[in-house]
Amino acid sequence: MLVSRIALLAGLAAASTTMLATSAMAQDGAGFDLGTLVLEAESDDTLVQNGYVAESGRQATRTDTAIRDIPQSISTVTQDQIEDQEPRTLLDALGYTSGASTTNFGFDSRYDAIYLRGFSSYYTGLFRDRLRQVNGPSAWYQNYPYSFEAVSVLKGPSSSMYGVSGSGGIVNIVSKRPKQDPFREVQLTFGTEEHQELKFDFTGPVGDGRLSYRLTGVLRDAATPLDGYRDDLAMIAPAVTYELTDRTTVTLLGEYAKSTRGGTASYYNPSLGEASDIYAGDPDYNDFDNEQWRLGYEIEHELTDSVTLRQNLRYSEVDADLEFSGLYAATPDLGRYWGHYLEDSETFAVDTSVEAFFTTGALNHTLVTGLDYSDASYDAYYGGVGYVSADETDAIDQPYSGGQETEQLGLYLHDQIKSSDWTVFLSGRYDWVETTTFDAAKTGTDKSDEGFSGRIGVSYALNDDLSLFANLSSSFVPTTGLVFDGPDAPNSGRSGDPTRGVQKEIGFKYQLPNTESLITASLFDIQQEDGVVFQTVDPTEFGGLNQVQVPYDLRSRGLELEGQFNFENDLRMTAAYTYLDMEIERGASGTKGNQLSATPEHTASLWAFYEPRAGVLEGWGFGSGLRYVGESWGDDANSFRNDDLFFADLSLSYDFGQLGYDGLVLQVNVKNVFDNTDQTCSAGNCYRIEGRTATASVAYRF
Repeated sequence: MLVSRIALLAGLAAASTTMLATSAMAQDGAGFDLGTLVLEAESDDTLVQNGYVAESGRQATRTDTAIRDIPQSISTVTQDQIEDQEPRTLLDALGYTSGASTTNFGFDSRYDAIYLRGFSSYYTGLFRDRLRQVNGPSAWYQNYPYSFEAVSVLKGPSSSMYGVSGSGGIVNIVSKRPKQDPFREVQLTFGTEEHQELKFDFTGPVGDGRLSYRLTGVLRDAATPLDGYRDDLAMIAPAVTYELTDRTTVTLLGEYAKSTRGGTASYYNPSLGEASDIYAGDPDYNDFDNEQWRLGYEIEHELTDSVTLRQNLRYSEVDADLEFSGLYAATPDLGRYWGHYLEDSETFAVDTSVEAFFTTGALNHTLVTGLDYSDASYDAYYGGVGYVSADETDAIDQPYSGGQETEQLGLYLHDQIKSSDWTVFLSGRYDWVETTTFDAAKTGTDKSDEGFSGRIGVSYALNDDLSLFANLSSSFVPTTGLVFDGPDAPNSGRSGDPTRGVQKEIGFKYQLPNTESLITASLFDIQQEDGVVFQTVDPTEFGGLNQVQVPYDLRSRGLELEGQFNFENDLRMTAAYTYLDMEIERGASGTKGNQLSATPEHTASLWAFYEPRAGVLEGWGFGSGLRYVGESWGDDANSFRNDDLFFADLSLSYDFGQLGYDGLVLQVNVKNVFDNTDQTCSAGNCYRIEGRTATASVAYRF
């Protein structure tokens, strides 16, 4: 079955390539003859970055494009920023990004629960190397920052290029890949909560340089502030690039990881809007084991100087084994329950595209067309919660409780038109989605969805430093999982209607004269219909689920300001501000016109790292940052509020090369310096922020 799907897509890609290249291959190196042919040199890097500033990439258009010319807000967390801040999770890595909310559920390292412009993006908005990374209900693919080359955030609907994805945007993780310049690093890290970690990263050419490799790994043994909640990890990620010919390159990307984290991250809530200091988990029954692997390839072949064929393919699996518990009363003796949940998920994704450069009169075109296919499924095993003991719960052979398989096929076309100072984006895509939902008896219910998504964007360069942009874009997302309208509703547990969103956005991108910088400002208005919002309920309801999906119509309006800077005085910096008005236009009873919970109106951040290259401080690096999360509502009924939150982070490094020990570097990072452990509440359930953490790393680079 899998082989036949690959063969089908390869055949379709070949057919598309033949049609596009027929006239182009009239002679070697010739392009389309549509008037006057113009050949444009484009970078073959997935993302070009310099310090904290991303310069160009394929993240928004699937073709190499200068970010200042893209009529859409884009944030990029670069390799240098990741190294300076040493984030432990993807949420940590996005903590200084405008429009991204990462504190909705307090400390919970189990899931990358990211919100973009107020909309959840963790089920439909996570991509890796431009391929969809589908998460099951609990079998989520874990993302480890040491394996990242960068993280790009596309703000607002991006379905016209990436298919099924949410109204708030997408997060695309760029994996570390082989380099021609040799680099080798071994790093030892120690920190609070018994943190011990070994990391390594090796890359470089082999032989004549046509073959290059990369091998990245992490081995971590660590506790957390929560009793019995581990943070252990073993991960290895090999990658190989081979230049088959001067025009053909193949890159293989793989990863295997096994982690153990806590199964329960919550605190006992004695009343609405209050998280006590009593941890709800049972330390002796609290392991969340996650085993995952992925393997894929990227092929790029230049048919001519103006026609390029690309195919990206990946297969991945995640096996989750979750032990959890909770409290019904302030002491375990008065009311504790336990649960054991198992889930297996797998995803196959492939994208095949053709890129062509040509001109029509005074217009320069970059045309990208392609097919995108994915097949994602999960199976869950869960028999409900137990009330006698952890041992009795663990002894139960968990029965099959349901599952789902989703097949998606999308056809897309993008025309990027440039004339003088104007750049116009015209993108369109049509998706067909087949979903089969299985109940506990393994009886399947089929559902078909299809829809169009598009984007019209315009960018105008007023001068070499300032560009104005505007866009109108849409999103299309068939609902994954089941929607519960309420315990007494006749169609409770039904498949939901597709979620659709439309965005209007205007803004500007500005580079400070004679600097390496990028400042982006935007105003946006997003209207979403038939979205789903998770609500926490009693675990004895809805067949034992502790969260359910409720259909919502939402409207997100706001302002974002963000800037990245590399100054000549050896200072690099990133700053961000977001204003967000997230209104519920249809939702649970009594919520119409309210603000969505855990959605602050104001957030702001500033991070700077100073690393002098001369003078008495040469070799030292000093970093500090401030993060502000404003007040928000704790539930959708808007009956109580979350207080605002302040965080401070520090970094200090020293390069022992100044003392003759070339390649030896010490770095200390402290997150949440003032040990803020305040509560934050979402959908009426309250959590606590992780307190102060500190790590000290010694790296040897050779």
